[in-house]
Amino acid sequence: MSRIRELIDTLNKWAYEYYVLDNPSVEDREYDRLYDELVRLEKESGRVEFDSPTKRVGGEPVKAFARHKHISRLYSLDKAVAYGELDAFFARMEKAGAEPEYTVEYKFDGLTMCLTYDGGKFVRATTRGNGTEGEDVTAQCLTIKSFPLTVEYKGLMEVQGEAVIRLSVLEEYNKTAKEPLKNARNAVAGAIRNLDPRVTAERKPEILFYNVNYIEEDLKTQSGHFEFLKRNGFKVFPFLKICRGADEVKSAIEEIETCRKSLDVLTDGAVVKLNDCSLRETLGYTDKFPRWAVAYKFEAEESVTTVKKIIWQVGRTGKLTPLAIVEPVELAGATVRKATLNNYGDILRKKVREGGKVLIRRSNEVIPEILGSLDPVEIGEAVEKPTVCPYCKSAVVESGANIFCPNRLCRPRITGKIEHFAQKDAMDIEGLSEMTAGLLYDKLGVRRCSDLYSLTADNLAKLEGFKEKKIKNLLSAIEKSKDIALERFIFALGIDGVGKVGARDLAKTFGGVRRLASASEEELTALENIGEITARAVTGWFADADNAQELELLLSAGIVPKASQKAEGVFSGEYVVLTGTLTKYKRSEAQKIIEELGGECQSAVTSKTTLVVAGESAGSKLEKARKLGAKIIDEAKFEEIISSEN
Repeated sequence: MSRIRELIDTLNKWAYEYYVLDNPSVEDREYDRLYDELVRLEKESGRVEFDSPTKRVGGEPVKAFARHKHISRLYSLDKAVAYGELDAFFARMEKAGAEPEYTVEYKFDGLTMCLTYDGGKFVRATTRGNGTEGEDVTAQCLTIKSFPLTVEYKGLMEVQGEAVIRLSVLEEYNKTAKEPLKNARNAVAGAIRNLDPRVTAERKPEILFYNVNYIEEDLKTQSGHFEFLKRNGFKVFPFLKICRGADEVKSAIEEIETCRKSLDVLTDGAVVKLNDCSLRETLGYTDKFPRWAVAYKFEAEESVTTVKKIIWQVGRTGKLTPLAIVEPVELAGATVRKATLNNYGDILRKKVREGGKVLIRRSNEVIPEILGSLDPVEIGEAVEKPTVCPYCKSAVVESGANIFCPNRLCRPRITGKIEHFAQKDAMDIEGLSEMTAGLLYDKLGVRRCSDLYSLTADNLAKLEGFKEKKIKNLLSAIEKSKDIALERFIFALGIDGVGKVGARDLAKTFGGVRRLASASEEELTALENIGEITARAVTGWFADADNAQELELLLSAGIVPKASQKAEGVFSGEYVVLTGTLTKYKRSEAQKIIEELGGECQSAVTSKTTLVVAGESAGSKLEKARKLGAKIIDEAKFEEIISSEN
């Protein structure tokens, strides 16, 4: 057995040198000789150790990918495409009191992966998915040799990386492939998300790691994340610049833009992050992005194609949006067949005509945008401004730059509303897609979201494809949705301009949907995330007779929107800002304690701030708090206050 352990340790060391360090110390035939010996000894003993390299081969195909919830959410990054946008990011950081020290890294163009470890052992691998949960691709990931099965760190953690296929590897693969792969991005996504791990192994993907998504110890900086990953045997790309101020960041970005074209890996930008993790916790997140990071995207790829026709789509608000159907063209690694336009005015400004050539651009968008026409104005057919809705034929109305279908019962408006109402972040009615909403509209006469709560098994049995199990699951999800958090119910109503963050603020401030319904514009605009336009949209929504009736129907159907109970304690009534480094608490832990004891945490010092907890190296926030006369305490006093509550 000692020989097996010796072989495993030796082979893993050689694999780390080869796949992670790109610095092999032995020839392939020597590795193969020891590997074959290990296979023979494992077969004779009937035992395979957890970290044996023989486990890293393609196994049998899986039937389907299981869903797995990440320990900590994986956020996407906000984007900047010009230095002006990047300067706005720097200004926000400085306004929040952040020290101007940043890290700059390559942004790779592949498939985001999340790997979980516990007790020093690899547990599973998942795709990013929607950020909250992804697909379990452990079997596929085990064929990849650029990450360790065992690590030095023994706690629970998630690490994040980008699965990539090197351009040289793709070129070699395509020489013998029955169906050559178009590009490295699609190749790696197809490799990882293939049900057969042997396909994954054939395409030879690797993972470049860049972030510790969750860990039970305190990593104080992004450069600390980088060193932690290297120390534990993960493959990282050997470029991480620590920059002090905007000029150094821009210099690092320019270095990346110059060098990236000679890389063997697809990259489409640079990632800029605040280096200090405690400052990150202070800044927090929007509904989609961390406030402390931005992806600087390099110039988007452009191409020329011909517009075949313009079709008009109708959204849940009734707004008509033009969509260009174009001649297929390869662009930024994808075959493009559609391109967006904003409104009819956009069509006129860009001189877009059916049959005319246009310049289109695709960066990270799913659907590219049309930049403008390349033909003389007489080429092609002019696009007619719609006078009636393309679906229900109602006469359209114009409001500002946009055209709307006024018919509230128009099919795409209803199906769009139902899909929004049922989505996971709203009422979370699993199985109620836009396609299902269309069936409910066509076959069962569903015209309101409240109609969902009158559906029966007999109704649903009339729909094509609805068998007993599917019917039971949908009715169960509808019933379960009645017990809902107030913020999700507000979001589900589909009020213009009210996203998940705004809904959360409204729920926290007003505590009930009827109280919100009676709120004035002045009360609404006093909130941090509600502007004048959104405030008018909120008051207008509740003032509308049809909406008021729908709200009553939803509530009478048994929906009980529940507001979060505001905790009571020693911080009740306090608006608290944490600044500097606390020695005994992570920023997130201190924030949780404050909120559990009745306080409300703020990311920046404002006139509303009543208390500042100042740790070591507190910066501009502390100075601002002094000027405004807010009460300031140190960590020792903070701990004393907490102890008095207990």
